[in-house]
Amino acid sequence: MKRIFQLLLFFIAFLICSSDVSSQQQLTIPPRPVDAISGSQFMESIKTLSIQAREDRIFEEISAGNIPNFLRSLTKIESYFVDANGVSHSVIYEVMPDYLAVGSDDDFCRIPMGPITAQKIADIFGATMPTSKLVDNIYINCEVKLKPVTYPWSNQSVLVSKFIEHNKDIENQLSAVGATLGQLVGGTKKDIIISNRITDPARTHHVVIYGWHQLNGNPIQPIYNGHINTYIDYSHGIRLINSQILIDSVVTDFKEIVTDEILYKILSNENGVMERPTYLEYSGAPEKPKSFGIINHDSDKLKVVMKQDSVVESYKVFLSSDGLTFSESTIANYDSLIITELNNDSTYFIKLKATNQKGDSPYSEVLACVPSSNKDLDVLIVNGFDRASKGNTYNFVQQHASALKANGKHFNSATNEAILDGIISLDDYFLVDYILGEESTVDESFNLDEQSLISDYLKRGGNLLVSGAEIAWDLDYKGSSTDKYFIWNYLKMEYLADAPFSQPGTYYNVHLVPNDFITDLSQFNFDNGTHGTYNVKYPDVVYPKGDAVGFIQYSALDIQNGFAGILFEGLFLNGSIPGKILALGFPFETIYPEAVRNDFMSEAVNFFYLISDIEKKESSEIVLEFNLAQNYPNPFNPSTTISYSIPVETLSHSYAGLRNVKLIIYDILGKKVATLIDSEQLPGNYSVKFDATNLTSGLYFYNLQSGSFIESKKMILLR
Repeated sequence: MKRIFQLLLFFIAFLICSSDVSSQQQLTIPPRPVDAISGSQFMESIKTLSIQAREDRIFEEISAGNIPNFLRSLTKIESYFVDANGVSHSVIYEVMPDYLAVGSDDDFCRIPMGPITAQKIADIFGATMPTSKLVDNIYINCEVKLKPVTYPWSNQSVLVSKFIEHNKDIENQLSAVGATLGQLVGGTKKDIIISNRITDPARTHHVVIYGWHQLNGNPIQPIYNGHINTYIDYSHGIRLINSQILIDSVVTDFKEIVTDEILYKILSNENGVMERPTYLEYSGAPEKPKSFGIINHDSDKLKVVMKQDSVVESYKVFLSSDGLTFSESTIANYDSLIITELNNDSTYFIKLKATNQKGDSPYSEVLACVPSSNKDLDVLIVNGFDRASKGNTYNFVQQHASALKANGKHFNSATNEAILDGIISLDDYFLVDYILGEESTVDESFNLDEQSLISDYLKRGGNLLVSGAEIAWDLDYKGSSTDKYFIWNYLKMEYLADAPFSQPGTYYNVHLVPNDFITDLSQFNFDNGTHGTYNVKYPDVVYPKGDAVGFIQYSALDIQNGFAGILFEGLFLNGSIPGKILALGFPFETIYPEAVRNDFMSEAVNFFYLISDIEKKESSEIVLEFNLAQNYPNPFNPSTTISYSIPVETLSHSYAGLRNVKLIIYDILGKKVATLIDSEQLPGNYSVKFDATNLTSGLYFYNLQSGSFIESKKMILLR
């Protein structure tokens, strides 16, 4: 009895220990109907049907369970893959031994079909199609590897008769090598795969194919999404895998893995998470949050502000300290999106999912903010890099945030959609850092509404740091007359070339050229795809317009061949208050290493925040020219000091007569809110304190006027 009891305990322990490994659900394939037609009968029945009618019949037959029994016994594959952080994971997944077929074990035909039909079948069965990475891994593990049977493409390639012929040739190969049903077979078809390119905005409603490995292990078909999703030929195949996958012995859903910004690399060798890992558009589930911002709310709080969506019931909020590894989600409603218990003066990164009873949206892009008690938040980072290009991981706010923080700047951040929707106003910020990455004609660097908002901001004395590799190409070379007007007059540059010497992917080195603004910057490089961001193949070569100056240059070029970046300080077209712009022909986030990127940001911050070296007290020393300094501190609460200089009147400087001086404060609408000075003053250096106790937070301007001299500067009151 004791021995039996011990064996019973051992058996129970074995079941417990092995429960994770065996807990993947089996595919929910219905039993094959007893009256189901054979594979050859079915293929004959669909020969004359239209493509849509044929697809309907394929779905009807297979979803009812008319598939061979040998396809129901999945092959288990165990491998080790690394995630985006380089951490290795044990992975066990189950795959159909061959491509989806209709019929019985005795009479079946592998059946090509469109991605929509395949996706519907996969969803019913609890399966998914593989990624290109899994297609490679499946081939490596195949017991039987065949030489691909190919035919020259013709109009016959898309006909059912060719499907039948191809299936017969494969069966002849398998018979010749003595293969048996249920062995894992490779080399017979291209796979329809799950891929980032399903949501390619340039090729919507297309199918993504890959594979068809040759005996040397190389696939005939690279990843390709050039065919519309109704295109089907004899070479296409559907190999399903169980959507439940064991990651380190924990059952995890395929979609959860490929949409996770760290884990996606386990199953995918493409760049970035998969926004929609299905060929079916989500029905009823919310779209990913696009129009939102993250703002400081207190020393230990941040607030998510966003456009309300009636489809959304709540939000899942994911928090990170590095922009890479995120916490488990917390649930919040639209009116309670305040994140608490944070560390003062620390950088936090946030991404969201919208959710309702139908499901979750894909992840939003990543934003960042610094909770702070001093509310020194006069910088806004705007992420406008929405293009689904290779390498866009939608989290490049990391590099901008860390560089600003390293230079003592706190910041809020927003998506460009939030700017367009008026959720966050550019006018509330002294400096705006606009991320454009590789935005181009595909997704518009700046649409007309953005152009209007940015030009108005600059005309009112705004400061703009903007970087991207396709800005001039899009707005000037490819742009409309309105686009050209905007880039020439407000971004202060014009297009010269799509890359140095028009040679993409060749030049990645930049050096400083003589200018009056930035004088201390070492030669540096931006990413060629091997330094943590993405390959900047097409950096814009630009030339300054008007009074702008080129300050950095691609090291291969001389001055007449253009610049890599421009600077401008002064009045913009139709402007009333001087502003500044620093524009780069390559993305700031691709500068490496981090220390060099921080040094560049230091120079940029100095350019935008330059304060005149005037004593903060009255002085009788000889002054040779007018000067209005930046107020200090700025932003301020509730008071700040404004310094200015009044010069002697004549060229000989022998007469130090009185000057009539006015120093007046205006709000953002141009309304006068205070007169600090309206009197005659002797030449010299002066300072005056401005107390804004009775004013509300916002952007203000101070204007110094004496005779023909007029100058204005802006300041921010933050309570």
